Amino acid sequence: MSVSSPASAPDATAALLERIAARIGAGYVLTEPTDIEPHLIELRGLYRGAATAVVRPKNAQEVAFILEQCAADGVPVVPHGGNTGLVGGGVPFGGIVLSLGRLNAIREVDTVNSTMTVEAGVTLKLIQDAALAADRLFPLSLASEGACQIGGNIATNAGGTGVLRYGNTRDLVLGLEVALPDGRIWNGLRGLRKDNTGYDLKNLFIGSEGTLGIVTAAVLKLFPAPKSQVTAFIGVAGPHPALTVFESVREAAGDQLTAFEFMPRFGLEIVLKHGQDVQRPLAGDHAAYALIELTSPQADAPLQDLMETVLGAAIEDGLVEDATIAASGAQMAGMWKLRELLSELQGREGGSIKHDVAVPVSRIADFLVEATRACEAEMEGLRVCAFGHFGDGNIHFNLSQPVGMDKAAYLDQWERFNRIVHDIVARMDGSIAAEHGVGLIKRDELLRYKDPVAVDLMRTLKRALDPKNILNPGKVIAVSQDAPPALPPGKT
Repeated sequence: MSVSSPASAPDATAALLERIAARIGAGYVLTEPTDIEPHLIELRGLYRGAATAVVRPKNAQEVAFILEQCAADGVPVVPHGGNTGLVGGGVPFGGIVLSLGRLNAIREVDTVNSTMTVEAGVTLKLIQDAALAADRLFPLSLASEGACQIGGNIATNAGGTGVLRYGNTRDLVLGLEVALPDGRIWNGLRGLRKDNTGYDLKNLFIGSEGTLGIVTAAVLKLFPAPKSQVTAFIGVAGPHPALTVFESVREAAGDQLTAFEFMPRFGLEIVLKHGQDVQRPLAGDHAAYALIELTSPQADAPLQDLMETVLGAAIEDGLVEDATIAASGAQMAGMWKLRELLSELQGREGGSIKHDVAVPVSRIADFLVEATRACEAEMEGLRVCAFGHFGDGNIHFNLSQPVGMDKAAYLDQWERFNRIVHDIVARMDGSIAAEHGVGLIKRDELLRYKDPVAVDLMRTLKRALDPKNILNPGKVIAVSQDAPPALPPGKT
């Protein structure tokens, strides 16, 4: 059965697609523009790319075959999971898109070893549900968990709301199966906590954004499922009181503190204004808010008493202006909804210049104050919406356009505000890419702030593992002159 290809596709590419179709089935080689279109743009719509085809293999062997064939012809391959990325890392600029959605099996749940072996195309929500069905917890939690796939989570070293207690995705992966650019498959699917047989190869691929190999399966860590949970929402006068409260809760609760999320008054106002079925958590207005969650695998853990004691002391000390503790599961869900909707709803306020940054937790309050002052001084009417994972030092330092300003004219200032925000981050020994990755949007920024030796090592690894530069070329680190330009968002 032949595969149609656009008239503009070179004969060599058409022949490549024929070979791939013969192996994986013609129905899984998509060349119609309407089938390709959803894969050309990411969630924010900042960049638009192009591709000749989308191919949908069903296993690691088919993934490896596709890579081998593309390497032989020098055709770029961009791997796709749920395509929920936010930094341009999944936008193709020629070549083919390799979609991993058919690799969707949960191979094993081992409750004694507390591991789950899954294929790359399984959605994060399905993994969470499978863990809970076995009375276990897989703690990675993101707003996009219903759509994002674990292969993409691994490729981007996703963070989320549980990093404070459980770590990033990197900390949740014990083993990997990876298809390499030359068509070989590395089988590193080991559920071991200790393995000192040489280099830790899996960490080359975790966070590499599909530039070194394509993750096809993984062994994930599981944890005891929480049996007790308490959630509180507090109002504070600003970042510094919030940091002091965080220290107090952490000191009292230890690793029972699983989340400490921060949002400014403007952020809460956005959600209350544009969200559906949301309720104001506290009666008055406050400069900033924090959502705090404690959990325990013990059914009778006295978390309510602990939360009341810590917050009561903070109120007496003048650190917390007001607080409420959820009295039911529905109230807990309502509090979390306020936080989870913010990323989505901020766009209702116009153009948003976004920075996903991290600083040491000890500097996070200083960063928020300094960066806010610097940006507000730079543009009259600018509205800072800085929110996120306060307990692990990761802030989404987003800047909403002044009311009435032209959106395109505002987004033209993206690089101008990068200098302000990223220079402060660098001065505080932070990172300009915390949990969203580098992709295309921060590729050239990386050269400005990353240690030159680290950049050289990254390029050396890329050339060693992908000498023909076929895997997601031009993303994270450019190794050739023909890499796609890292244009400002909206300029492609």
